[in-house]
Amino acid sequence: MLIILFKRANAKTLNYNIPIISIGNIIVGGSGKTPLTMHLAQKYDDVCVILRGYGRESKGLYVISQYGKILENITTSGDEAMLLAKTLKTATIIVSEDRKKAILKAKELACKIIFLDDGFSKYDIEKFDILIRPKDEPENIFCLPSGGYREPKMAYAFANLELTEGKDFKRVVSFYKNDNYIDILPDKLLLITAISKPKRLLEFLPNNTKMEAFEDHHIFTKEDIRRIKNEYVDYSIVTTSKDLVKLQSFRLDNLYLMNLTLQIDDNIDLKIIDDYINQYIY
Repeated sequence: MLIILFKRANAKTLNYNIPIISIGNIIVGGSGKTPLTMHLAQKYDDVCVILRGYGRESKGLYVISQYGKILENITTSGDEAMLLAKTLKTATIIVSEDRKKAILKAKELACKIIFLDDGFSKYDIEKFDILIRPKDEPENIFCLPSGGYREPKMAYAFANLELTEGKDFKRVVSFYKNDNYIDILPDKLLLITAISKPKRLLEFLPNNTKMEAFEDHHIFTKEDIRRIKNEYVDYSIVTTSKDLVKLQSFRLDNLYLMNLTLQIDDNIDLKIIDDYINQYIY
C-alpha cells in the first residue's frame, strides 16, 4: 500500500496535448468499465479507445479499427477490443501493452479525444480519471495479493469523477435474437460466458437458468462448444455482447444476446468531462 502511494506521489506526469479520459476501478474483477466507455465515447467525434487487450493472442501495438473500419480479427484484438470496434462505429480502437506508444499512434491517426481503458494506475500520464465504485465493495480492504483491492481504498480521492453503481448509475439489460428485441426468454436457458464475476449476470435471468462459466477472456474452442451441445441438447443459449464476438463463428442455433448498458442518473453532471475536453480543443 505504501509503495503504491509513494509511486503516485513521486510520478512526473507527461501532458500529450490531447484530452485523455481514463475509465478504471481499484477493485479486483469487472465493474462496468467497457459499458461506461461505450456510453461516453459514442457522444464524441474523432475518438480513440486504447486498451491493453487482455486475452488476445497477439503482442505489441495493433490498430483494431480505424474510424469504424475493422482491420484485425478477434485473436489479434481480444474480446473487449473487438466489442468496442463493432459497437463504436466511427471510433478508432488500439490495443497495446504500452499505453504511451498507443497515445502517440492515436495522435498520428488524427484522433482528437482518447479514452484509456483501465488507466488509473498510469500515474505518469496527464489525464482525467473516472473511477467506478461497485455496489458491493470487497470486505477485505487490503490490496493484492491478500485483499480485494488493486490500490488502497483511499485512492478514490484521487479520481476526477467517481461513479458508484446503484447510486450514480445502474445496469440495464435487454435481450435480442437475430438483432430483434425480445421480451420473453425460452424456458430452458443456458448462460455461456467468460467474464469476471459471472454470477452477477444471473440476477437478470430466469431463476432456472443454468450457467457454463469460463475464466475471464477465455477463447472458446470447438471442444467447448461440442461438449456444451452434447450436455444441453434442448437448451437455448444466452450470452453477453463481450462473449458474442467470440461465439458468432460457431453459428449456434437459438442464440440470444444479453445486451448490457449503463443508465446514468439524471442528477450526475457529466459537463465536467466536456469542460476538460474543451481545454484542449478550443
